[in-house]
Amino acid sequence: MDRHTRIVIIDESAIRRAILEEGLREAGYADIVSIGETDQLLAKLDALEPDVIIIDLENPSRDVLEQMFQISRLARRPVAMFVDQSDTAMIAEAIDAGVSAYVVDGLRKERVKPILETAIMRFNAFTRLRDELERTKSKLEERKIVDRAKGILMKMKGIGEEEAYRLLRRTAMNENRTIIEVARSVITAAELLK
Repeated sequence: MDRHTRIVIIDESAIRRAILEEGLREAGYADIVSIGETDQLLAKLDALEPDVIIIDLENPSRDVLEQMFQISRLARRPVAMFVDQSDTAMIAEAIDAGVSAYVVDGLRKERVKPILETAIMRFNAFTRLRDELERTKSKLEERKIVDRAKGILMKMKGIGEEEAYRLLRRTAMNENRTIIEVARSVITAAELLK
């Protein structure tokens, strides 16, 4: 991991922030920002543009946890969360919110570096999976549109599926457009002519 990575520590306790910061500095990280006050936290994070967020919560209330989970959902950054107490429901919510590392009763400076690296690796793996899922969904949606356009052409022109696809492809090439653009145009035209 790049040692110029900007890391933001969020914790109301100055002592706990200091433990985390010391562990990070000993691991070679220098760009560390500590936040003790949680008012306007999302705005602060937007301004700081951190690469990684570390949240340390001694005895989190339900409201504080929900705020931290919201940050994890919106920040789209690796988030490592340290808590002193937890239960299965909180762990499930943290994972659903995208927290990359959820550590219960584990705040020791020598553990900070491996936990941080694990959070980053898990975040990157999850991001790759999410991106692949989005690409797959997009391709599936495009295929449905092309199939619908082929069906319209088959019905209107009395041609087979292969010929309808060739017509879409040929039109796309002649007009320097993609097949999906031509398919959408066919669907739009068919809806106008109903």
